Amino acid sequence: MENKRITNELLKTIKGYANREAYVSPFAFQPEGTVIEALELKDQVKRTKIIDTLEEAIKLSGLKDGMTISFHHHFRNGDKVLPMVMKKLAEMGFKNLRVASSSLTAAHVCLVDYIKDGVVNRIESSGVRGKLAIAISDGILGDYPAVIRSHGGRARAVVSGDLKIDVAFLGAPSSDCMGNSNGVLGKSICGSLGYAKVDAAHAEKVVIITDTLVDYPNHPISIPQTDVDYVVVVDEIGDSSGIMSGATRFTSNPKELLMAKKVLETMLASGLFQDGFSMQTGSGGASLAVTRFIREELIKRDMKCSYALGGITKAFVDLLEEGLVGKLFDTQSFDLGAAESVGRNARHEEVSADFYANPFNASPAVNKLDFVVLSALEVDKDFNVNVISGSDGVIREASGGHSDTAAAAKMSIIVVPLVRGRMATLMDRVTTIVTPGSTVDVVVTDYGVVVNPRRIDLIEKFKESGIDLKTMEELREIAEFIVGKPKAIEFTDKVVAVVEYRDGTIIDVVRQIKR
Repeated sequence: MENKRITNELLKTIKGYANREAYVSPFAFQPEGTVIEALELKDQVKRTKIIDTLEEAIKLSGLKDGMTISFHHHFRNGDKVLPMVMKKLAEMGFKNLRVASSSLTAAHVCLVDYIKDGVVNRIESSGVRGKLAIAISDGILGDYPAVIRSHGGRARAVVSGDLKIDVAFLGAPSSDCMGNSNGVLGKSICGSLGYAKVDAAHAEKVVIITDTLVDYPNHPISIPQTDVDYVVVVDEIGDSSGIMSGATRFTSNPKELLMAKKVLETMLASGLFQDGFSMQTGSGGASLAVTRFIREELIKRDMKCSYALGGITKAFVDLLEEGLVGKLFDTQSFDLGAAESVGRNARHEEVSADFYANPFNASPAVNKLDFVVLSALEVDKDFNVNVISGSDGVIREASGGHSDTAAAAKMSIIVVPLVRGRMATLMDRVTTIVTPGSTVDVVVTDYGVVVNPRRIDLIEKFKESGIDLKTMEELREIAEFIVGKPKAIEFTDKVVAVVEYRDGTIIDVVRQIKR
């Protein structure tokens, strides 16, 4: 029998405590307001979170029609968690769910059928690709346009509650019985869990789905048990070989190598290429070649890069292990070499998308960038950049961290061929604005370098260094001479997607293509 020294009546006589509850027993009150009852006092302590089946975990999560579920895309094209969960949700009869994944790849084509069947009615992501992207471009979502956010913008939305996640289903290559998880141990490693970390910290309920259960306590801990409600063990969560895509290839293309050399020239001429500089490069062929050329320059000058940021590749791991880079901040491992390094190198640090690029936190890592090298689908005369919709108007790629890094880096460099296939990449007006031209400093093409007129300082330094500068109009004329003037894409008035800028404002919309 508990000693009843405090009563509610007594509390009402104490200033500021009239609405507080008197103690009853050690486990009488819980955060959800439920009362736990057990025959033995110590039986009320939760000592495992393992749930026998995914269906049972879904029921326990309290998921209802119309709620928001989230996933991460660290397995990229090898992801098997989203298809697994969506199949079970469809079998259970759920309707009108909002899917808010950090990004959607070709592995998520199943969503087309779930949208048609009414299981899903809203999509929010950094990007969509393949048949799903085509279906969204053709208006499959009906009244709800897809929402496209940058990685930093999504982190801002989740942290602030602008995007409220009811249940996060997070694939973890390894987990213990309490949910301590990481991406560097197990049979299906993916490296950093930077996007999953944000969802785990802020979702109402978190379900860890793993194919490797380890003894407690798991180490290292990427997602802590304090953020996890349930653990489900399955046969397979992903194919690690799907992490690396064609976007992370090393190039032997002479055009890409030429552009990479021009990028390096601009970096050297900027005055920012000094011992201790910081950088981020993209995953395209030219961007990866830039990393290789930077290595040669660092060795020649006996210099060191302080840190590299973003989606990390083996090229950066090599620089780290050679002592040419002091630290890697990794939100997503772009290949197996990087995924393995996260678990091996203490100075290869996994960071959340919030740490990486949330513009509204105290200090995102992008704010300390000197250089960022980014690719593009299109650039217009005002330096606005499109990275999500193709020349046919169809959504095909992701916003990623493009606008986040361009806004914050001291020098943002867009590297893009003047002509891609039979289409010019420099145009009067891009199909979709993702990154505003005011944040773009330099555009490097295989036919020359253009500097944003706002950056008078860079123009003067480049001229002093002998860099052959072009105007945007000169390059656009060359492109038009090569491929002619493109026929304008015809759209209907229907909006199929909205593009949020990193601060949550709407920078553009994508309209349905007129077929």
